[in-house]
Amino acid sequence: MGNLTDLELRKWLKAGHPIAGKSDGGGLTFTLSKAGNASWVLRYRIGGKAKEITLGRYPDLSLAKARELATSHRVNINQVIDVAAVKQQKIIETKHKASFSELADLWLDHAVRSKHKHPQVTERVFKRDLLPALGKRDPATITTGEITRLLAKIVSSGRPTIANDALRYLKAAFSYGEVLGVVDRNPAERIRVQHAGGVEKSRDRVLTRRDLVKLFNAIRLAGNKFGRDNELAVLLLLTLGCRKMELFAAKWEEFDLANCLWQIPASRVKTGEARELPLPAPALDWLMELQIRACGSEYVFPARRTSKRFGHVSPDTTWRALQALDHGLVQFTVHDLRRSSRSLMSELGVPFDVAEKILGHKLPGVAAIYDRGNSFQQQKIALERLADVIKGLTDGSPDENILSFARRR
Repeated sequence: MGNLTDLELRKWLKAGHPIAGKSDGGGLTFTLSKAGNASWVLRYRIGGKAKEITLGRYPDLSLAKARELATSHRVNINQVIDVAAVKQQKIIETKHKASFSELADLWLDHAVRSKHKHPQVTERVFKRDLLPALGKRDPATITTGEITRLLAKIVSSGRPTIANDALRYLKAAFSYGEVLGVVDRNPAERIRVQHAGGVEKSRDRVLTRRDLVKLFNAIRLAGNKFGRDNELAVLLLLTLGCRKMELFAAKWEEFDLANCLWQIPASRVKTGEARELPLPAPALDWLMELQIRACGSEYVFPARRTSKRFGHVSPDTTWRALQALDHGLVQFTVHDLRRSSRSLMSELGVPFDVAEKILGHKLPGVAAIYDRGNSFQQQKIALERLADVIKGLTDGSPDENILSFARRR
């Protein structure tokens, strides 16, 4: 009998908190990524070296089946058979039958899942963009031209950075395929970043108050072409300084509007730690409007199309709307709104540790044990003042006399 139960597994899956490893005994381990992907991993040692092999996803592979599979593998391990190496060899021996999906899985096991802090970021690019197009193909038949066209398709969807990431992953996966003997050549090797998303500029764009006034004027003039949901998203991102997916994937169950509080779960926080954010009055008004517009959806920003890839709005929807908006500014990203929010907090004189807490950053050294009760109250004051400034900017007042954080406090 193992250590884990189905009840525990379902509870952890529902909570969504990342789990590096919960042991069922004998090396069988349950893991849960920040993206909510649950997996069974068998950890073992061969010749004194630590090894591991991914058995499958939960709940597709049940607890009982995972135990059966782990027991079967342990029989081989006890005979000093490296089951992970056998998995690789099987692909090599069936080279003519191997699929790109199998090669990708091998590379992810080898270079990403056991080594990267956030493997789900890489896995998401494969699941969303690469496997639907190439997954069932024999990797030896995939051409350089096909990959170039696939990257162009990603760029045309408004995601040049993702195209560059995809190129980097493809080069590494095919290179690993050469080592394994699955392919004779790397079809992505000659493709340069200029042929994908282009050379990326450093991300240091900050919108000034005058820039924001121009932006809000353009949004107002665009009306329904830009969309009220996109406008409210921009307002909340600037006012709360939150990350894009913290907001776009938010559910109404996270909000306590009566007590002006947003509880962001660990599964959507980059640091892996759940956090609470006080809600200033304007943000409450915007959220209540969104609640009406959501028409009963569990999401604050529900999917807008009939064919829903996500239950919530696509991560790129607001970015595309901003790209199409005639605002006359140098182009910027949704993340630049967060950076601009941080800049406004600096103008307001918000203390470093308070601003970093609002942004959800981990504080260095002694600052990490800052008094939480006092910090939360200071966050509330800072966000109230920031919200006042944002409202002033929507009314076309870039030179509003900014009341400092210290005076407001």
